[in-house]
Amino acid sequence: MAEEAKAPTEAMATVAEAAPVTAERPVRADLESRLPKPYLARALAAPDVNNPEGTEEGHEHGQKSVLQQHVSFFDLDGDGVVYPWETYGGMRALGFNVIVSFILAIAINVGLSYPSLPSWIPSPLFPIHIKNIHRDKHGSDSSTYDTEGRFMPVNFESIFSKNGRTAPDKLTLGEIWRMTEGNRLQYDFFGWLASKGEWILLYLLAKDEEGFLPREAVRRCFDGSLFEFIAQQRREAHEKQQ
Repeated sequence: MAEEAKAPTEAMATVAEAAPVTAERPVRADLESRLPKPYLARALAAPDVNNPEGTEEGHEHGQKSVLQQHVSFFDLDGDGVVYPWETYGGMRALGFNVIVSFILAIAINVGLSYPSLPSWIPSPLFPIHIKNIHRDKHGSDSSTYDTEGRFMPVNFESIFSKNGRTAPDKLTLGEIWRMTEGNRLQYDFFGWLASKGEWILLYLLAKDEEGFLPREAVRRCFDGSLFEFIAQQRREAHEKQQ
């Protein structure tokens, strides 16, 4: 009887004594009380325990997947294709200087163009087709996007439960580095570099005055509304200076 009573508890255990890493990187067990169906992949919104409906103010999903929304900020002419000069323009709108924006535009479009193309024939213009952006999902990431570009709330929450040691809803640069190390998959060299590059770039873009990357900035990066917000803030600041 004692073993039968104990079985349900063990079946729900999130820590295994023989695997210390499961204690070092804990997962939340209270998500269903804070967010409906946290295990359900969300196609249009990026919800978390603080924003169960996702980003509601000033952001339209346009029936695009969350991953497509993330990329659409850089589609400056709205034609569904992101060319290197559009990536450059988007980076400049976010506040990166000319040199950094140029390097990022080349790296991003060269790295992501071919898998997104509608045919097997490469394009010398290195376009990224937003319709097929799910093909550009790489390994060694947080798995917050699934393989179709939907948003996985449970995996988003794990970013902070596993790695937010200094503050529960923020990440230091060191914690980001350790997270990307922990997410590494065997021999996934491209994924290792891409993941570190993405997170360091986000940290530089959205860190607060205390040097933390806030949880809300991370969530809004996934649906692209962070980019829209930063660009709008910069436009308003520029207009005030004139």
